[in-house]
Amino acid sequence: MMRGFFLVALFLLGWSQLEAQPVRDTAWNKAGFFGLKLTQVSLSSWSAGGESAMAFDSQITYSADFKRDRQLWQNRLELGYGLTKNDGKSARKTNDKIYFASTYGYQMYKSWYWSALLNFNTQFAKGYDYNIEDSDFISKFMAPGYLVIGVGATWSPNKIFTATFTPASWRGTIVANDRLSDEGAFGVDKGKHLLSEFGANLKAEVNYEFLPNMTIYSRLELYSNYLEDPQNIDVRWDVQLNMAINKWFSTTLSTNLLYDNDVKIAQKDGSAGPRVQFKEVLGVGLQIHF
Repeated sequence: MMRGFFLVALFLLGWSQLEAQPVRDTAWNKAGFFGLKLTQVSLSSWSAGGESAMAFDSQITYSADFKRDRQLWQNRLELGYGLTKNDGKSARKTNDKIYFASTYGYQMYKSWYWSALLNFNTQFAKGYDYNIEDSDFISKFMAPGYLVIGVGATWSPNKIFTATFTPASWRGTIVANDRLSDEGAFGVDKGKHLLSEFGANLKAEVNYEFLPNMTIYSRLELYSNYLEDPQNIDVRWDVQLNMAINKWFSTTLSTNLLYDNDVKIAQKDGSAGPRVQFKEVLGVGLQIHF
């Protein structure tokens, strides 16, 4: 899985060099970066205690937006993977993300566009519950995978903010693994590989450089299933704060907040139910823009 991640990184870096040629289509606005954060701690006879550790976190973000005449086409790709290895323990995953979104709009009035949206989410590698020793994996590539297709309207008043509301949206939760499917993981019926929902989707994005070399990107996605419990709104809120130190190094803070009424989180008392999920990643390291 890591080989695939870095092949994508090399492809995008090579493509960026081709795009750097003098002749460019000014209707396209393209930007991206590859980041690699490394951490290493080595202890020997350390009286204060602790344990040696190594960790890395890698990330690729790339956006390609097209705007000409009455057409607006926005695309974004996010890839992330991270591992940590503590002394005497196996390597454990700390970050794993594949996200792709594409929205096409046709202007109907000023900043308003008729639009069609496609969102896709999954992960690279198997995931485990490290609180349970010798547990089998609880997730993997395309288990789950999330696909949203919808039609509606986009409001894009400026380069900073964009919102797309698709009141007619199909969302599929894919569980491609037989064992997880048989367990009814991620809301699918036991033995089934797809949970199909129809509802409304709202995606709002902010991309703003509030100080020189300091940029914040925030994406909020809300989904309501018309067919079952429409009052239970699924939430996905991603925030990334990027602070460039110089041409090659930066500090990045990323947070991810999730709530999915169909995902049951097991608790220590044996109960299971939907919970607010939260992840935060802070790193300082190499960052290459393209």
